[in-house]
Amino acid sequence: MVTRATDAGTNQSVERAVSVLRALDSGRAELRVSDVAEITGLGSSTTSRLLSTLERLDMVERDPVSNLYRLSLGILPLAATATNRHPVHRAARMVLQDLATRTGLGANVAVRRGDELMFLCNFEGTRTPKSYTQAGHTAPLHATSIGKCLLTGLTPKERRTLLPEPLAAHTDFTTVSHDLLDTEIETVRRTGYAVEAEERALGRASLAAPVRDASGDVVAAISLWGPTSLLGGHTESQRQALTRDVIEAADAISQALGAI
Repeated sequence: MVTRATDAGTNQSVERAVSVLRALDSGRAELRVSDVAEITGLGSSTTSRLLSTLERLDMVERDPVSNLYRLSLGILPLAATATNRHPVHRAARMVLQDLATRTGLGANVAVRRGDELMFLCNFEGTRTPKSYTQAGHTAPLHATSIGKCLLTGLTPKERRTLLPEPLAAHTDFTTVSHDLLDTEIETVRRTGYAVEAEERALGRASLAAPVRDASGDVVAAISLWGPTSLLGGHTESQRQALTRDVIEAADAISQALGAI
């Protein structure tokens, strides 16, 4: 018979192992045992044992020369399966690839995960700089056009509970007030799209539209992004054409998910 103490110990071990894996996705390509211990708050001996176990399971690998640890390709099949089985990813992939090819801009799809958005896939256009956005990367909801589309599915009260004020400022142009965010989101609901210029990163702008499922709920959003000079340099007719492209692409994905 399994005791409650054993259950607690097992759960703690799993949580610690996951924290070690997440530490190895913290930005640096390779980490020392002491780096992982500092990030996770675990003791050095515990961290070392966990890394050794994860290495045997092919979840992490250790460089034989430097002894630094990194995530192993053994984790890739799990991540790929989770992504490819997600209904939004399946519905959006070809649509976004076509959108990026036709416009020359970057095209993303993301879903909300708690108080952040998570990208499911990203395609680079020929007129945009190389993007380091990858499936699984996260970004703030309030400082991106794609995030503002995702927030349309929440009430003002729910947004304030989810994102305490003041909202984090990523640049001088970031929306940091919920009152202003409310106004922006009402505009998104009225027009069917969101725009953002240099709120998350200087020199970048984006245009997004929400994606709905069969129940009509906002379950994802897509965006086109590129240099501010590129998006801002279009004529009014060109901007309107890009807006139509984004909305039509979002509608196509919504229809694939069963929306009417």
